[in-house]
Amino acid sequence: MKNFSQEFVTLNFVIKKAERILLFAHSRPDGDTVGSVLALKEFLEDAGKICDVACMDPFPFYLSNLSSSQFELPANLNLKKYDLIIACDSVERGFGKMKNSFGENQVIALIDHHPGISLQGDINIIDPDFSSTCEIIFEFFQKNKIEITRNMAKFLLLGILSDTGMFQHSNTTPRVMEIASYLMKKGAPLAKIVSTAFSNKNISTLKLWGKAFEKARINQENGMIASVLTQKDLEDCDAGMEDIAQVAGILNSVPGTKFSLILSEREGGIVKGSLRSEEYKEVDVSRIATKLGGGGHKLASGFEVKGRVVETKEGWKIV
Repeated sequence: MKNFSQEFVTLNFVIKKAERILLFAHSRPDGDTVGSVLALKEFLEDAGKICDVACMDPFPFYLSNLSSSQFELPANLNLKKYDLIIACDSVERGFGKMKNSFGENQVIALIDHHPGISLQGDINIIDPDFSSTCEIIFEFFQKNKIEITRNMAKFLLLGILSDTGMFQHSNTTPRVMEIASYLMKKGAPLAKIVSTAFSNKNISTLKLWGKAFEKARINQENGMIASVLTQKDLEDCDAGMEDIAQVAGILNSVPGTKFSLILSEREGGIVKGSLRSEEYKEVDVSRIATKLGGGGHKLASGFEVKGRVVETKEGWKIV
């Protein structure tokens, strides 16, 4: 795990000098990117900074019980007015397309924990050995002796819970548990976060999960359990993209399987693949994702390809 002491000090120095700061969340925002930008936003606004959050997609509705925040579409913002831009988590998903929109006098900081990041900013704080981007931001706050408020603690714990699978993934280190304990002492509402982000499922979500489970098939040769969700499935269930998030993880818990794959149709003729495994199963799903143009972690990876999913006599196929 890298020691970002110098980068943390530099970022804090640049923040102090900046008046207007833009935070960038990745496309199809999840708990870690949401927690990252909102924890930073709380800190920045408390410090008197003018701060906006940009994202290619809206704020996730399923997290609205934790925050009334809204994300701005980059096209609706004057991107040249910001002194500092901080992209948080999966920086190549969305922000990579916008990076060239900023000028030489604007400082760009990248904070991420995903492997294989090729994007570079003026300040690069990237290390896949961290459980989450929220864990990195916590260490940034600690290094600079920044007081963590109750709201900041709430958002940081959201991100950590999201990317550790509620402490079930192998990236749940003793340090992660120490941080979670500290955040709870600061007032982070563990039960509310779990209920909102993981447990509080409406009927549309459950219907969609039912379709995924009904279609699930196990490949006895390689131990893969796979399923498919089409745009029609989402329409029939009145469900949204956020309802897909946990399907791969649930399928991965089926006994006798080594890894899971969920293929889901997205807007714009895109099919997204989400892969999950566990340490004891000894399958590196990032190698599969990389071969398909994606990436991620050893136990949680993904990819996107052009096309749509169709059913054939041999099974499901992307065409």
